Amino acid sequence: MFSPGSPDLKVMKDQPKITVGLMDRKAEVSGLLEGNFYPDGAGPLSGRFSAKAEGGKISFLGESHPKIGPSSSVRLKASRGSRFTLHSVTIGNRFHWERKEDQTFQGDLILRIGEGQMMAVINEIPLEDYLSSVISSEMSPASPIEFLKAHSILSRSWLLAHLHRNHRMKERLTPAEKITDGEVIRWYDRGEHNLFDVCADDHCQRYQGITKILSGQAEEAVRETYGQVITCQHKICDARFSKACGGITENFETVWGNRSVPYLKSISDASVPHRPIRTEEEASRWILSKPEAYCHIKEEGLLERILPHVDLQTKDFFRWRVEYSQDELEEILREKSGFDFGSLREILPLQRGPSGRISRLKIVGSKLSMIVGKELEIRRWLSRSHLYSSAFIVRRQGDRLIFHGAGWGHGVGLCQIGAAVMAIRGFLAEGILRHYFTGMEIEKGY
Repeated sequence: MFSPGSPDLKVMKDQPKITVGLMDRKAEVSGLLEGNFYPDGAGPLSGRFSAKAEGGKISFLGESHPKIGPSSSVRLKASRGSRFTLHSVTIGNRFHWERKEDQTFQGDLILRIGEGQMMAVINEIPLEDYLSSVISSEMSPASPIEFLKAHSILSRSWLLAHLHRNHRMKERLTPAEKITDGEVIRWYDRGEHNLFDVCADDHCQRYQGITKILSGQAEEAVRETYGQVITCQHKICDARFSKACGGITENFETVWGNRSVPYLKSISDASVPHRPIRTEEEASRWILSKPEAYCHIKEEGLLERILPHVDLQTKDFFRWRVEYSQDELEEILREKSGFDFGSLREILPLQRGPSGRISRLKIVGSKLSMIVGKELEIRRWLSRSHLYSSAFIVRRQGDRLIFHGAGWGHGVGLCQIGAAVMAIRGFLAEGILRHYFTGMEIEKGY
């Protein structure tokens, strides 16, 4: 990692341990300890447990051991081979695939009081073990090994870059919100957490413990790339990825802070060049077409090979269509934005990135007109969960508003489905990464 203020990569002696927020702002949690776990000053614990947050303190109860606490923090250190299961863990928080699952984890279990005197449930684990779960959770562990290796390197890079940023004064590079009269601009950068390094959901990287490690390929990919990171000018890259770019990837500044990142520039996700979108006419032609692209899946059964089960329920993401009645969309806008626009009159894109993703959108109603951005906030305002992306055009047919869109996710950096297809077509991990991250190199971080 870097030392503060230094532009050069500093190789660490070994992998760090990291803390992952599994659940947050909980009044009560329950689960199962398998093997032996050791709290401070007590003997081994195992079996079913529950924990409650009351009055800013945590009380930990188990079926075979006395109450621990009340305390503001409880740590259970895992013995070798032990694991714990948590009940009703939310995955896909606020996305269209949101649900609850029981999930199993290795490493230490930590409970801490946080925001609103509620409880955070945290897993402390070596970084490489964390990555094996991330790779299996983000994509199918049966995906091509060269894709899994590429994903291991980029996920490790993002995490180390993020940990370094936190080390430097808990740095927040740009304000995440700008609200003025008639304009709401928000973006949601990854990993801005106080009680732990990263969360376990899509806001950071999907981490679902050992529950989703169903194949040795993910562990092999992490092992074969041990310590490797993407760098640009000897700095660890803040590597980003999304599920499907739609044929052209997006610039960093379209989605997050107003700064250019040289290795997160828009590229054609194809073996042929695609011109960047510059006008509304070009956006319409692009979104209503089905161009050649790595993430344009045509082979039957290919998605089942590369996507995890939860993502297979998302269909037609390369080019998609959503339809609302005017009354329904007006109700969604009131609910999601907090503003009453009255009768909806126009939805006007003001600014798009090169992939066609809208970063500033004007919504005109009989009572109110408002500009909204950036990419994710637009998607949230116009859907009960999220639109697949902000690369869309709107067509009106009588009382119906029809959204035609392209891609799934923010589109910045690596296109996961596109990269998996590249691996199937014979690209090696380094070639895949060089395609998506301009000017990068692969170096050892530890």
